[in-house]
Amino acid sequence: MYKNNHQTSTLPTYQFIFSPSYWKSAAKQYTYLHIIVLIGVLIAVDIALSFLEVQIPVGDNLRIRFDFLARAVIGLVGGPFLALSSGMIADLLSFVMRPSGMFFPGYTLSAMLGTLIYALFFYRSKINIVRIVFAKLTVNLFINVLLGSVWSMVVGKYGYIFYVSKSIIKNSIMLPIECVMLYFLFTALIPVLAAMKLIPKPAKKYIPFI
Repeated sequence: MYKNNHQTSTLPTYQFIFSPSYWKSAAKQYTYLHIIVLIGVLIAVDIALSFLEVQIPVGDNLRIRFDFLARAVIGLVGGPFLALSSGMIADLLSFVMRPSGMFFPGYTLSAMLGTLIYALFFYRSKINIVRIVFAKLTVNLFINVLLGSVWSMVVGKYGYIFYVSKSIIKNSIMLPIECVMLYFLFTALIPVLAAMKLIPKPAKKYIPFI
């Protein structure tokens, strides 16, 4: 079931991701040329931010990166299916354009799952601060810390606990910063995307807490 409906007749919001209508809507995103074009632009932005290493150092081995913002918008607009394929394409193209060592598919999987998580939290949903925080927390904990530490152990020379300990500290520090970045990005973009009928029109002019 979806919750509508005074927002838009064509772009409903969904209360539960388990609704069959939710997944049918996500699958249809592949059939819309304007969506594919926009996702292509966002993939290019993701690659450019990664390729150019756009980041702000904030401490020892701590840097504010911006590529996750493009992936969050991909999830917001494209939905879970496009999120998976976009994460894969962006990671593979980044490696092809700027290879660093041997290709490791684990990082591609992380890129796909991270973008998927953003889609599950944001696509056709009522965006609020709590949702933003939980989306970023889920990515940081399960993708960056738990899964990322497995890949670091496989390609590195230390044990899992070593990488988990370092990653927990780093991602805990970065979490509030990244949440604030997502909040301001969505505050600026959501009215524009809604006016373009790429996402449902929000009920309020600001992002509520819950």
